[in-house]
Order: sequence, then structure tokens, then C-alpha cells
Amino acid sequence: MNTLISPSRFSRRDFLATSAGTLASLIATGQSRAASQPTGETLVQQLHSSLTEEQRKVICFDFNHELRSKVDNNWHIVKTPIGQLFKPDQVDLVKQIFTSLHSEEYAKEVLRQFREDSGKGGFESAAVALFGTPGTGKFEFVFTGRHCTRRCDGDSVEGAAFGGPIFYGHASKSFNEGPTHDGNVYWYQAKRANEVFQALDGKQREMALLGASPEERGNDTVKLTGKKRGLPGIPMTELSADQKGLVKLVLGDLLKPFRKVDADEAMKLIDAGGFDNLHLSFYKNSDVGKDGVWDDWQIEGPNVVWYFRGAPHVHCWAHIKATA
Repeated sequence: MNTLISPSRFSRRDFLATSAGTLASLIATGQSRAASQPTGETLVQQLHSSLTEEQRKVICFDFNHELRSKVDNNWHIVKTPIGQLFKPDQVDLVKQIFTSLHSEEYAKEVLRQFREDSGKGGFESAAVALFGTPGTGKFEFVFTGRHCTRRCDGDSVEGAAFGGPIFYGHASKSFNEGPTHDGNVYWYQAKRANEVFQALDGKQREMALLGASPEERGNDTVKLTGKKRGLPGIPMTELSADQKGLVKLVLGDLLKPFRKVDADEAMKLIDAGGFDNLHLSFYKNSDVGKDGVWDDWQIEGPNVVWYFRGAPHVHCWAHIKATA
């Protein structure tokens, strides 16, 4: 028979012990649920297992195929979109994979971006490809469409954040968004970067503000130079501790849309390349609305290029890879 503890006998020690036990139980339950959630990699395995022979002929390639590392602002890695190639449950698997590659905070917004930019085709206008064999060795899943290149590789591509170069962007409401970029999923990143510019003094601004922004040329847009000096813009060595802190916040903002494992790997690689080797540049030729808010800017270092082009709408190119 259980003995009830009366309020007078229920000591502070009893309370703390009970509370600690309850908290431990809740943490364990939360960890168990998190562990049971499928990852992008396990979902890719499920998709691969579900493919018919005809579907494999369309989207499956050797791991070392040249298409695996391609990136662009508007392209389809295979000609047939998932809406035509896959059954509804397979399309749903692709959506789960895509969602899993993003943070819980931004997943819905990223899906909105893709649907808006894809027009009538919606999410089903995307095209995907699989390189290698998930679960048995090196593999990579690549998702493409307008304003979107995403990857899921289970760390098969050694030393490369996101599994290789990625692209994200958004044309919210119209092709020419205007100076406030209303409704744009990613414009918050430029607003944060411009806070850094506002914190620079006159001499620093002269170093950071350049003329024409870089051209967009697919993979060449994010080609890594390996250079620690002589890159465009102002080097971090010219910034104060407070200003460097602002730049680190911008890097965090750039990584917010992505899942934690990829964001953590990206920061680890950036740190390995040397934070003080980063350069920050803004481009005066791209000032939508002539309001002094620079729409185009870039962070570059020996092993990172993150180019944000905000005119006439947002294009973002990112490539982070371990130095040799």
C-alpha cells in the first residue's frame, strides 16, 4: 500500500528531488523524440529504396558525376520535375528531405519562397538527382529549381559545408522588389550586414565600399581562391573588437535558415580558415532606391565565399570548404 506524504512532511529536499526527477524525465523524453525524428540522410535512403527502375535511370548518377557539384540561380539538374516523375508519396518524401535541411524556425518560410518563385508549378516543379548509393557508401542528394540549390550528403563530401556550393534567393511579389524588399524571406540578412557598414568609420567605409558587384557565373561565382590577403573589401584586421562582433552576428544570420548540423559545420570551417582572414565588401552600383542601403555585398576568405546580391531581387551564393 502506498503511503501519501502530507504537506507538513513534504520537505524542500523532497520537492527538489521530485522536481529534478521530473525534469530529467522530460529531458529524456525530449531527447528520445529528437533521436526518433528522421534525418535528411535517412529520408534520402527511403526515397532511393522506393525508386522504380525507370525513375533510377532519370535521377541516379555515379558519385563523381560532374553534375553533382554544379550550382546556379535557376536550373533543373534533370529535365523531368518531381511532379511528373514521382508518385505523391515520393513527392512528399522529397518535401520532407527539403524541410529537414532547414531550421525549424525558417523551414516554412523557405518552402513559401520556393512555391512563390516556382509559379504555377509549385513545389512539384523541383528536380532532384541522387549521386552514389545512400546507406552503402558515398552519396549526395541534390535539389534544384528557381532560386534553389540544396544538398544532403551525410558528410560524404569531406570538408565541405552543405555538401558543396549552394544557392538561395527570392523574388517576392515582383521581379523588381524595390528598396524595402517587402516579403522577401532573406532580406533580413542584408539589413544586418548594413548595420555593420553603419558602424564603420569614414576610412573603413572607403575600404569596404567598392564599385561594381561581381557577375553571376554559376560555379565561378563561388570559386575559392585560398587567399588570405588581397581579397576585395575590408579585412577583419581593420575592424575593432565590437565591429568584428557585428560581423560574427551577420555570419550567424546567414546560417539561421539551415539545420544546426550544417550551420555548425559551416562555422567550424570558417573559423579554421581564420576569422581575421575574412573580407567584407559592399557595392555602390547596386543601391535600389538610392537610399544608402547597399543591396549587394559579400563575405570572402580563403575558404569561403558568401555573395548576397539584392538587386533587383535576392540572389545568394555560398561555398565553404576546408583549405588544402
